[in-house]
Amino acid sequence: MTEPLHRIALPTGVELDVQVAGSPDASPVILLHGFPESHRTWRHIVPDLARDHFVLAPDQRGYARSSKPAGVEEYKADRILADLLALADHFGIGRFTLVGHDWGGAIAWMAALQRPDRVSRLVIVNAPHPLVYQRAVFDDPEQRRASQYIRRFRDTSIDQGLTGTGLEKFLGSTFAQHVTRAIAGEDKAAYLDEWSQPGAMTAMLNWYRASGIIVPAPEEAPERPAWLDAAFPPVTQPTLVIWGMKDKALLPGQLQVLPAYVPHLTLTRVEDAGHFVPWEKPEAVLSAMRDWSI
Repeated sequence: MTEPLHRIALPTGVELDVQVAGSPDASPVILLHGFPESHRTWRHIVPDLARDHFVLAPDQRGYARSSKPAGVEEYKADRILADLLALADHFGIGRFTLVGHDWGGAIAWMAALQRPDRVSRLVIVNAPHPLVYQRAVFDDPEQRRASQYIRRFRDTSIDQGLTGTGLEKFLGSTFAQHVTRAIAGEDKAAYLDEWSQPGAMTAMLNWYRASGIIVPAPEEAPERPAWLDAAFPPVTQPTLVIWGMKDKALLPGQLQVLPAYVPHLTLTRVEDAGHFVPWEKPEAVLSAMRDWSI
């Protein structure tokens, strides 16, 4: 049975809908979804984790019926990280295991690097390490080509077409190509409902527009940022990375260099899943988590 959503007002100025499950006395786990989803990313994961954990799965700012502040700057990573920490504070949680997929994974990497006092353990699902990804976009022609969708999503002229039948087209042509099974029935209805909320598509796309990720055009030769070849701090937490190997947007070649930046790494490859592995192959994600002793 799906747990009801709790509406939580945070001191960061937003209200988030949050799925809350399990005993508050149990070890805390916070689950962060990515684009273009919601807490439903974890719908097959939460019930099992809640047996022995206190689980929070928010609809992050801009998504579903959570607050959608106006302006691209409202979706910068530091503001989203502040939401995460404020949510933990609201429930009196000090240190927690953090799980993130896609953009939720990007925030999870950032949280682990910047706030090791709060993030005790880290689980990443198809979300690239920030240095490894930015370097790949510069140095790997295949990854650069695969990342061109970010340039398209930063074009604000697309927003006006993402209503009504435009959302159906988005689901079929932009979203569905990154999954390994059909999006239909209850799943399709839920996505279209969430995306149809006033301002939702612009708010979700603003995550891309606020990001500092540099995505050159395929044949462009931009100046290389100095930080790409400078020292980069390691992730100190025990870290589990789960990767759907059929991901067409975030290519699995990046996994090869992860150990250099994540000393305490466990890597689980899910060969028969694409980018959205938490709901394509939830049993594989759960198995990896449990084997890792989450």
